[in-house]
Amino acid sequence: MIHSIVLASLKSIRGLIFKISLLLILLITSFSLKAQKPNILLIISDDLNTNIGPYMNTYEHTPYLDRLAAEGVSFSNIYSQFPLCGPSRASFMSGLYPETNGVLGNNDQLGSYRKETPALANHPSMAGFFRERGYYTARISKIFHMGVPGGIERGAVGGDDPDSWDYAYNVLGPETLSQGNLELLSPKNLHYGSNFAQMVIPDSLEGTQTDYMAASQAIAVLENRAGKIPSGGTNKQRVKKDAPFFLAVGFVRPHVPLIAPEKSFAPYPVEEVLLPTVKVGENVPSQALKRQNEKIWGMDELQQRKTIRAYMASVRFMDEQVGRLLNALDRLDLRKETIVIFMSDHGYNLGEHDCWSKSSLWEGSVRVPVIFSVPGKDFEGAYGSQTKSISELLDIYPTLADLTGFSSEKPAILQGKSLLNELKGEKKGGEDNFAYTIYNDGASVRTDRWRYNRWGESAKGTNEELYDHDNDPEENTNLVGEKGYKTVLGTIREKLNEIKSNAQTGLKNLQ
Repeated sequence: MIHSIVLASLKSIRGLIFKISLLLILLITSFSLKAQKPNILLIISDDLNTNIGPYMNTYEHTPYLDRLAAEGVSFSNIYSQFPLCGPSRASFMSGLYPETNGVLGNNDQLGSYRKETPALANHPSMAGFFRERGYYTARISKIFHMGVPGGIERGAVGGDDPDSWDYAYNVLGPETLSQGNLELLSPKNLHYGSNFAQMVIPDSLEGTQTDYMAASQAIAVLENRAGKIPSGGTNKQRVKKDAPFFLAVGFVRPHVPLIAPEKSFAPYPVEEVLLPTVKVGENVPSQALKRQNEKIWGMDELQQRKTIRAYMASVRFMDEQVGRLLNALDRLDLRKETIVIFMSDHGYNLGEHDCWSKSSLWEGSVRVPVIFSVPGKDFEGAYGSQTKSISELLDIYPTLADLTGFSSEKPAILQGKSLLNELKGEKKGGEDNFAYTIYNDGASVRTDRWRYNRWGESAKGTNEELYDHDNDPEENTNLVGEKGYKTVLGTIREKLNEIKSNAQTGLKNLQ
């Protein structure tokens, strides 16, 4: 009898020890997973080039982006895969080259690349990847393609991927219908999604603007995720209440129309605006010059100055919205556990080579600003630095997977390379130091020193461009046909052909 009691007691003690051990394991695992799963705040600007503080030392132009850069790493040579909103966004959100995912133009097809290329129906977007792993994912305004201003004025969803999100919010903003004087600056172009027009609105109306409303809704999401759930409450509260969040916030400025409050215009007197010096070589292919002023816009000098001024004012206004988000993170004590990424979908020309807007292969049209701010001692040593490694927007997807402890779960088809080493202040390996971009029938590769563009499938000399960025960063002198560059040209032609072939056959790696 006593023996039985002792055995029962031992079993009870062992059971208790097992339960305590299991509880400790679960607690440790939970803590470990939480530590490996920081929040993610992805901020995407629209049509923003690198003429901002972290890249140009422009005094007090973008103070909040300057602040973010001081708390992270700026990528000074990172490139869009297609200098147009729809293809670029589908590319970096899918982690695939446009030729692989099939999105080669702007469209409002729900499902984005999944519908364009049925073989990718089960391939998760960057946000979808985290949603599948328990994150709460939210989209505010334009992340995939969305028409600006037309789609925004109608509150349309655009070419979104609904499977990516637990919550999505479309801003219905006034845009060209804002209460102010809309001044057309490009007489030859009356399409307000691609022409140049400006509107200076009273400061008191800033809250009516698309980006202000987007920031306000994003702050509401942050409040929701950080808020303390009432004890004993029986009402439904937040979705996935204890999950980390992936919050994607799309700001539409400085996409045209160039609308901003008076205070954003004030620091940029039109008479002080400088136009870029225009130099175009005789051997530049005609395809590279399709975006020249007289061919599309017909702006006089004053209108060009006003366009640049309004662009800068729009950037300043967008920067203020970034500041509101950063301040909210600090106020809610979320900053130390949140990765913040700021980026643009592609660059933008403002008169260089007499070319304007996007949709070209010039450096200014495809180079983009990207700032990564990652909390933690492993990354603090690189804060405030710039990396010159050549990178692609495709690299953001695998980088976030690595930063959150999901390295082994990344889709095998991803075509980008992780930037984890660069975020720690290390350099990228030489063989990966390139960026590939296409636009219509043009394709481009950028290496440490060279940019090579080719218009059409085969190299004919007259349809090629080669620029030496060590000596000609503005890309004023096309070296194709010049003595002494035959070997360089042959090598980089082969590199372009190799990358292009890999992009066109990328689906073969689908698992």
